[in-house]
Amino acid sequence: MHAIRLHSFGPAEHLTYEKVEDPEPGPGQVRIAVEAAGVHLLDTAIRQGVPGPAPRLPELPTVPGREVAGTVESLGADTDPSWLGKRVVAHLGFAPGGYAELAVTDASRLHEIPARLDAAQAVAVIGTGRTALGILNFTAVTPDTVALVPAAAGGIGTLLVQYVKHAGGTVVGLAGGARKTRLVEANGADLALDYNAPEWPSRAREFLGDRRATVFLDGVGGATTAAALDLLGPGGQHLIFGWSAQGIGDDTGPLLLDEAESARRGITQVQTLGPEMMRRAGGDNPVRTLELAALDLAARGVLTPSVDRFPLAEAAAAHRALETRGTTGKVVLEP
Repeated sequence: MHAIRLHSFGPAEHLTYEKVEDPEPGPGQVRIAVEAAGVHLLDTAIRQGVPGPAPRLPELPTVPGREVAGTVESLGADTDPSWLGKRVVAHLGFAPGGYAELAVTDASRLHEIPARLDAAQAVAVIGTGRTALGILNFTAVTPDTVALVPAAAGGIGTLLVQYVKHAGGTVVGLAGGARKTRLVEANGADLALDYNAPEWPSRAREFLGDRRATVFLDGVGGATTAAALDLLGPGGQHLIFGWSAQGIGDDTGPLLLDEAESARRGITQVQTLGPEMMRRAGGDNPVRTLELAALDLAARGVLTPSVDRFPLAEAAAAHRALETRGTTGKVVLEP
């Protein structure tokens, strides 16, 4: 098979398209003929060898990638035979192997792909979808919700906009540049603004009138967060799931107000990623609970992920585009 291999940590050019041996499924495992493999911002940090964002760095050489979708074409010993031939999607955990024509994983990680989704959309749901729902478990979304969503053209942002709109809430979506703001508007946001334009906060205030934002769903950080916090009203929530504007490996963390300033504004700031997200998800396997919930919403049409597709052989280009904010939706490689 062909796969993308990383022989040394460094720039995107270190991702090479190579011929490698087919992986063999072990007991309780399946082999998937991959139709789509997810690319995550975390993958770019791992590729660079940046310590911190990932729990651990892989041994080299490695085949990156942790999310795949396709058809089960081979079974290991003691694996349920009913999986053979099914269209499936799986998150591989921190085992590598996704950027390839074939991938092996435990059958316990598999989900059948809903009929209305293609493989690339399924990959988006299993990764960004579960994260989006984990974030939303920190707030009650109702018709009274006024949500501020930066990076609203991204993989998670797209789904956050859709979820809030489905619940009847109001969304102010932010994105970088005219092309992305048009996508945010087409996705259903009530107002789509370019966060590169200095007047965006005043335009948001004009749109909201007497209302203030009730929840700020923030994966961006930096200057955008500083401006957006002033739009959050008393009782509002600042739900943090990243600070991408500050760059991979930035260890300064998100923009947090001190306790006195938060109290003065009457808002709460919560870092959503981590054990508390898992606790709120519930169940014996919280990650799988979120995956199942995301797939259910996608099957019912509540969530329709946006994907940015690259050929598998162009994984380096996909990484460069993601790092320079040149992508929209979930970035996916297709063999």
